[in-house]
Amino acid sequence: KTLVPAMIAPCERPIMFELTQTAELMHWQGDAGDNAWRAFLGDVKRFVSRPIALAAVEPAVPSAPPTVQETLKPGQSGAAPSLAILPFTNRSANPDDEVFAEGMVEDVISALSQGVNVRVLGSTATANFSRSVISDVAAIGRQLGVRYLLEGNVRRTGTNLRVTTKLLEAATGEGVWTGRFDRPLAELASLQEDLVTEVAASLDTQIYNVEMARAVLKKPADITAWEAVARSLAAFRKFDVASTQLAVEEAERAIVIAPGFGIAHASLAVNVAHRYLFIPDDEGEVCRIRAIVARALELSPDNAMVLSYVGHALRTAGYAEDGLHYLQSGAEMAPGNGLGQFCLASCLCRLQRFHEALAVMDTAWRLMPRSHMRVYVKDWQANALEALGRLEEAKAAADQAISLNPDIGVHRLTCARICLKLGRQAEARRHVEIAQRQGWTGEVVARIWLRLLPRTPDLEPDTARMTQLFEDLEAGR
Repeated sequence: KTLVPAMIAPCERPIMFELTQTAELMHWQGDAGDNAWRAFLGDVKRFVSRPIALAAVEPAVPSAPPTVQETLKPGQSGAAPSLAILPFTNRSANPDDEVFAEGMVEDVISALSQGVNVRVLGSTATANFSRSVISDVAAIGRQLGVRYLLEGNVRRTGTNLRVTTKLLEAATGEGVWTGRFDRPLAELASLQEDLVTEVAASLDTQIYNVEMARAVLKKPADITAWEAVARSLAAFRKFDVASTQLAVEEAERAIVIAPGFGIAHASLAVNVAHRYLFIPDDEGEVCRIRAIVARALELSPDNAMVLSYVGHALRTAGYAEDGLHYLQSGAEMAPGNGLGQFCLASCLCRLQRFHEALAVMDTAWRLMPRSHMRVYVKDWQANALEALGRLEEAKAAADQAISLNPDIGVHRLTCARICLKLGRQAEARRHVEIAQRQGWTGEVVARIWLRLLPRTPDLEPDTARMTQLFEDLEAGR
């Protein structure tokens, strides 16, 4: 099950074959001594001579989730994964594209440095490497001390300039992800910044997705505090009582592992605040949230993600004005962090600054391609558009949120509320029925709307209509 690709005629290649691992045999006429042909045979021989380890597959045995106290290896705070970007290859005949390829690497490094999910090496660390002569990726990874390597090339395809990238696991040299990005040559000067943003955002999100998946699969005894925080964020593939509780437990685990890790305390603050949305008013719980926020800020006052998390926690707990200060600071420090931008946008909605919120949401959407948190951007976009009276646009955004993740009940309820305003009672009822099966009640919905959208126009009649719809369904009417 190993592919050894070779080009035998000009064609539009699938994205995974766009990079330098494809043998170029378009010139070959059957000469057994041809260097390219001999190199191709050598690649095949290496692959087929590798020993194959066969492991018995044992059935998975379900087990109870471990408690925080069962976590071992205290003190391992860990850190965001490291990345080195190899010099991009110019595969165009135009020498001007060589300058573009070099500049692209510098620009992507600069854009990634603004984020919080990846630690990227400067270009001087890889300037002397050429992807075409690298035979041992694992050795390069060890030499640079990074977890991931990125290779890429630029080439002209018709009227477009194409940038193709491949993310490699440094320890094995195996491909993790490939990306292809096209821009019209005629508009390249004006679109170059947009291209860099798209490449960097896709890469940042993809690495974090891989890290979250890896952290979720690890045994709790083997994870670092950073990985526990990643597990906490992964829990928000579904927003309900169980997922918020799981997110809290993972953040608590991170603190047990590394008590002085500021981002762990900030993660705990935001997750306790999310859990608070599902329970009745409790001043003691609000005080606890503020105390955790204070501890996080004491430990890491200059960390962009800490600032965004604590701001989001304060907003969720009912202190939107206080939270806005930290959210704006976090966004200024790391403008390339899509999650931080989303947190800022939701706070602006809470403060009824809907036009500003929509602009920030557009930025968050661009910076989080393929992130599981993207669905929440669409839901808050629907809330903002609804408040501005742009109901058809709000409905479209709510529909998109549901299509991204149909298992998040709160998005169904946002859509149902908009449907009621549009006079689409049957569709509203269908969404509420699904949310009800997912465990939602009219009481919880009313509480969450009151806490997250207290100043929204028509909140009281909207809540009354939704509560009545839940009661009708429960009574079989």
